[in-house]
Amino acid sequence: MSGKLEASWAELLSGRNGLRSLALAGGVAVHAVNVYIATTIMPSVIQDIGGQQYYAWNTTLFVVASIVGSALTSRILERWGLRLGFLLTLAIFTLGTVLCASSPHMWWLLLARAVQGFGGGLLLGLSYSSIRIVFAERLWPKAMALVSSMWGVATLAGPAIGGVFAQSGHWRWAFLAILPLIAGLVVLVWTQLNAYRQSLSQSSGSTLPQIFLLTSSVLLVSGASLFESWGINFIGAFLGMAVLAYLIRFDGRASTRLFPVGTYSLRQPLGSLYACIGLMSISVTAEIFIPYFLQVIHLMSPLKAGYLTVLMSAGWTLGTIASSSRPHRVGAYFLVIGPVLSCISLLALAVLIPWQALSLEWQLSWLMYPALLGVGLGIGICWPHLLTRVFKAAPKGQENIASAAITTLQLYAMALGASVAGLIANAAGFSRPGGLIGAQQSSMALFIAFALCPALAAFLSKAARRVVLL
Repeated sequence: MSGKLEASWAELLSGRNGLRSLALAGGVAVHAVNVYIATTIMPSVIQDIGGQQYYAWNTTLFVVASIVGSALTSRILERWGLRLGFLLTLAIFTLGTVLCASSPHMWWLLLARAVQGFGGGLLLGLSYSSIRIVFAERLWPKAMALVSSMWGVATLAGPAIGGVFAQSGHWRWAFLAILPLIAGLVVLVWTQLNAYRQSLSQSSGSTLPQIFLLTSSVLLVSGASLFESWGINFIGAFLGMAVLAYLIRFDGRASTRLFPVGTYSLRQPLGSLYACIGLMSISVTAEIFIPYFLQVIHLMSPLKAGYLTVLMSAGWTLGTIASSSRPHRVGAYFLVIGPVLSCISLLALAVLIPWQALSLEWQLSWLMYPALLGVGLGIGICWPHLLTRVFKAAPKGQENIASAAITTLQLYAMALGASVAGLIANAAGFSRPGGLIGAQQSSMALFIAFALCPALAAFLSKAARRVVLL
């Protein structure tokens, strides 16, 4: 009897369950592969249609729109149901993809990336939310692991697709290359998912004002990065932080909270944990500029530059796997060791990336590899111990809010990180003077500034380390 109740990979991946698993995993795969395709081809896009000062905006708008999309997942399930909701979401993502591929100039591409990001956020939300609807409860952990593993698949497929098309001079086809995957996903969704329709409570969706404030703070910082004036840069950053401060006050008094009680005090374990999650998520967003730096400074091909960038994500995965099985008492030390490792690695990149001699002395080029890997490895080492402590530190009755807030916080941190990266890079000469000198100056400034994030996370982890796990 117990054997029948025990979940197995064979049960999840065989028969109709296997097809449903493929449908949900495919939703995340489409979004994730597109992320790495865009990162890899962006230097080629800039060369073709210009708009170098908007480089970081491609990531910022994509992630900001993803936040909005993920926040609307419940409403999509209520209004359209599971099957039609997925199909509508895929249609939005496809529209954004076709618009990206047909972009005649940067402003068109930015609009297209926003549409794509909105569809991608809905895809992520629906893929994860549908697990509890589609599968028996005993299969939930394995289904969650399978869906999450698609990010690992994307680190292999995305740079390959983007690199091949960028090297051949056809970056537009890199976007279109995922259309066959979307077509297959449409067939799976139509044939395997039911028309389940979710009934929402009256409070559902009432966090949209907080989501609006979150996205507004990011856009203010990102908008300021387009100006060469340090004064405007400062004003934009100040206004962005002012909106964030208002959000904290608003959410603290809201009847339906975006973040649980205790989030906004660094003396509280939950506030310390969320601060560390946000800072570590920001630190990794420096990767959006790495393909450009490697191609311009070190004359690497788009394919090679794309795969070297993926070393950060690979390090994150390796660190998570290696540390997740460690005893919880050891995890407290990882909350310091991980951020320190990421900080040291980012400082190493501040020296190695601008160093053009590495391009001339190929024997030395390997020095960049452990530094890139180390940034992600440091995040991965502390990541599972941060997340498990969030569940433990959450106030009684707010465990679901605390869990959902992790995704919102991570997306927000990535969007804010991309905005700040654009602000720093442009101020350091990324677009003016641009070229080799601009790339060297902006890479050094960017990595030094972003090294402060994990350093601050290590400092702020004191309250997080007090959380005791059984």
